[in-house]
Amino acid sequence: MTAVQPSAYAASHHQAPAKHVLLISVDGLHQADLAWYVSRNPNSALARLVGGGVEYTHAKTTTPSDSFPGMVAQATGGGPGTTGVYYDDTYNAALLPAGTTSCKAVKPGVEVDLTEDLDKNQASIDAGQGLTGLPDSILSMTGDPASLIDASKLPVDLKNCKPVYPHSYLKVNTVFEVARNAGLRTAWSDKHAAYEILNGPSGTGIQDLFTPEINSDALGYPAGDDWTKDNQATEQYDGYKVKAVLNEIDGYDHSRAHKVGTPAIFGLNFQSVSTAQKLPASDGLKGGYTAKNVPGPLLAKNLDFVNAQIGALTSEIAKRHLADSTTVILSAKHGQSPTDPNALTRIDDGPLLDGLNAAWKKLHPAAGDLVAHSVDDDAMLLWLTDRSQAATEFAERYLLGQSGTGTDINAAPKGFTRSGLSKVYAGKAAARYFHVEANDARVPDIFGLAQYGVVYTGGTKKIAEHGGAHADDLDVPLVVSGASVPDGVRDSASVQTKQIAPTILSLLGLNPRSLQAVREEHTTVLPVG
Repeated sequence: MTAVQPSAYAASHHQAPAKHVLLISVDGLHQADLAWYVSRNPNSALARLVGGGVEYTHAKTTTPSDSFPGMVAQATGGGPGTTGVYYDDTYNAALLPAGTTSCKAVKPGVEVDLTEDLDKNQASIDAGQGLTGLPDSILSMTGDPASLIDASKLPVDLKNCKPVYPHSYLKVNTVFEVARNAGLRTAWSDKHAAYEILNGPSGTGIQDLFTPEINSDALGYPAGDDWTKDNQATEQYDGYKVKAVLNEIDGYDHSRAHKVGTPAIFGLNFQSVSTAQKLPASDGLKGGYTAKNVPGPLLAKNLDFVNAQIGALTSEIAKRHLADSTTVILSAKHGQSPTDPNALTRIDDGPLLDGLNAAWKKLHPAAGDLVAHSVDDDAMLLWLTDRSQAATEFAERYLLGQSGTGTDINAAPKGFTRSGLSKVYAGKAAARYFHVEANDARVPDIFGLAQYGVVYTGGTKKIAEHGGAHADDLDVPLVVSGASVPDGVRDSASVQTKQIAPTILSLLGLNPRSLQAVREEHTTVLPVG
């Protein structure tokens, strides 16, 4: 650990125990991005946050580096094998299809979708609540988004023949549940109603959960576009969540309709850095990076935006005389790959999977498709209809034998080999990778790590993705700043974002071992002393 120059934000409040923890996830943000920004903006809100606490310069998020396992890890202390959450869109070999009402003699095996698809109306930013005056009225959205999930779209539990809500799909408890059991107030803001998974198995962990739908129609922008297709739209969308948290800092619920007290655990995720990294261009500016780890104009502009929003949050904390009792944790659910534009190779995964299915059926004329479900961003997760070692090895051999042509950063042809994969874990090897039994109902049968720069997409509208295990996917910032934390410490030890969960409880004076995943994985509190 080394000390860095203490900042003006640093004050004598650090010795008191925290009464509030504000968790901020800037999705897509790398530690390298934070360092780049702070070095150029030494008086910025982000620089003050770093200077007023402990910066862990070698923090990693989960593998797969997707939003759902990444966020769930921060709230539970566990990785995918323990939480049962591998991605936002997966498959479960033991659950029954959505809409099943008579559960006898129904073959198990179904997609588990934790995206906007579960909303009663995914085209609306209120997920189907029916508010008038949208999007301006969005802060009136319910704090109980489970009520906006269409139960007919949920997988069905074989044991009781009832729909499985996201919160009951999670295998372990969350920091929100532990806090509530201790009589503390909880709140969170995120991007889909399906984030009610953070309520934990009790279903009641978060008292005020604000989840405007990011993949809804972006009102005021071109028809058919959602809030992620234009970076300015994403900033507007993120602004709603910031307003919600400002209301909570002030002691109200997210809508500012009820005075309830500032939560003990609360926070939000930002999406706008992620879209600035993914979009080739937006708002007249080039997206992504100009060279390895060098943000381009759109991303640089968006880092300014996020800095300003975080500045507004920390200023409000100070204004309400909460700086002495509030710890701010800054991190990210995931990074984004590649940060080197010259490395990009876009590959259409559709023909690869079609070819795999065709090759399997040629050998097994009576069989259907081998691939039951796939999720391919910059990793490849496949769930197979035949889970035998022979079938998983067949899939591995086939994929590693495929070559073809994709596109580069300029949409010019670019060749690829081995289906764009560097390493494949098949069958038992995939189960071992995630520390679960080989017959686990949730684990992918194929987990393929992509070669650096590979993004699986059929078009040319994306220049980066996440989900894989490259440094660009995993190396996220982790800063713990404010109450109960020393000033200006830079810690280069290897840490993981799942350590955020027990650290939150420790800061609040609660027992980190109240978390099941902490006990199961022996997840330690971050060394903040």
